[in-house]
Amino acid sequence: MNSVHASAPLPPPPASFNLAAHVLARAPELAEKSALQILRPSGAERWSYARLEAAVRGAGTGFLAAGLVPGDRVLLRLGNTPEFPVAYLGAIAAGLVPVPTSSQLTAAEITKMAAQITPAAIVAGEGIALPEADPDHPARIIPESDLRGFEALAPCAYDMGPPDRLAYIIFTSGTSGQPRAVMHAHRAIWARKMMHQGWYGLGEADRLLHAGAFNWTYTLGTGLMDPWTLGATALIPGAGVTPDQLPLLLRRFDATLFAAAPGVYRQILKHHDRLSLPKLRHGLSAGEALPDTLRARWNAATGTRIYEALGMSECSTFISGAPDRPAPPGTAGYPQDGRRIAVLDDAGQPVPRGTPGMLAVHRSDPGLFLGYWGAPEETAARFAGEWFVTGDTVAMADDGAITYLGRDDDMMNAGGFRVSPLEVEATMASCPGAGEVAAVEIRISAETSVIALAWTGPATQADLAAHAAARLARYKQPRIWRALPALPHNPNGKIARRSLRENWPVAD
Repeated sequence: MNSVHASAPLPPPPASFNLAAHVLARAPELAEKSALQILRPSGAERWSYARLEAAVRGAGTGFLAAGLVPGDRVLLRLGNTPEFPVAYLGAIAAGLVPVPTSSQLTAAEITKMAAQITPAAIVAGEGIALPEADPDHPARIIPESDLRGFEALAPCAYDMGPPDRLAYIIFTSGTSGQPRAVMHAHRAIWARKMMHQGWYGLGEADRLLHAGAFNWTYTLGTGLMDPWTLGATALIPGAGVTPDQLPLLLRRFDATLFAAAPGVYRQILKHHDRLSLPKLRHGLSAGEALPDTLRARWNAATGTRIYEALGMSECSTFISGAPDRPAPPGTAGYPQDGRRIAVLDDAGQPVPRGTPGMLAVHRSDPGLFLGYWGAPEETAARFAGEWFVTGDTVAMADDGAITYLGRDDDMMNAGGFRVSPLEVEATMASCPGAGEVAAVEIRISAETSVIALAWTGPATQADLAAHAAARLARYKQPRIWRALPALPHNPNGKIARRSLRENWPVAD
């Protein structure tokens, strides 16, 4: 039997469709229900479904009144505030194309990204780095304070149209070292139906607490869009809440589901050996591999399980364990119902079950991206016939379970964010005295890995750390360092990152 999994496809979305309209379809009937609660130990700020819809559609009106027209790209530079999802959905409601980005990005990083997508407007939060002004493509600045005022405006009409048209853009670290702008269609939200039971076990009565910030795409999808689509309540920790405070919030605000990256679970368990969470049914994890030891520790501390999902920016999550179908030990889970998945060899042909190969998603998947903005050749290179090739090496068992075996490149994972070593190296090589540099991901324990940098020049570790802090988002900055007389290279002269990883001293 070959490594192809095919289940009955998801029915198509309506021919006239809008992502924001779909997310808020339940808002009129649930007007007084809490859609969002922003949690702090002292209490919660509550948003009803009526207020959420008014803010979103008012934002759409405000954007259009500012002179934007459907199809314009709107760069979101906002912090951990509810204005982030309001701006995101408001732009989509009006037919604009929001581009959510991490508030951690430096001015240099966001300038490069903005140059790719030439936004017509930038929604600017206080204290968040903005791109340098582009005289060839000037973008109007919309302060976050103006956005808050849009809630009082008349609601915009939903911009309805084909579900395949462009809805939003997110950035992912490209293997070339250049962040890539990933284009997603309105139908991407429709595809998330496959996750509701295929991963979450989510229903209208649930209260899902997501530990991430508003402006992380994992939070945006799992923590906000999906609960709102089903009429559930989204719980988000307020700015400044620390991991050790999360158990208090989970208990005090009756969370039934908890979503986080593995690092958050690890931080919680540093402070709590036992947790009394009577309303919690289970946890959710994504962003990076969840170590089996961490999974077992959480189960022992809470009596609940964690269900993990595997995905990527180009298709969100599509393989997962779920309450109705837990992942067998050592696997990432099963393809969600409605997905068509294959494991391919180098020639693009399915391998026999149990044989390692490249994980691929069928190009008909409604959650699959439209392509990379301005890079048709790179988009085409990711496809092998009818399959989109992910870059992940896996094996498919006889029952369809997927075991993750690694990446076919040197991409690093930092707290759930994929980071290209080439991007880190290009930045660090510009530090005076750095010499030759190499960035790799080093596992420092069974549950933790970090970005490391080796260098050959006379610069000190302090010099390099200061250089990184000024030019790289915090999650991209190296955490451990190693001075070497020379870096290892392969016969073609390229840095041998695998050798560097394997020979990194454990004591570091």
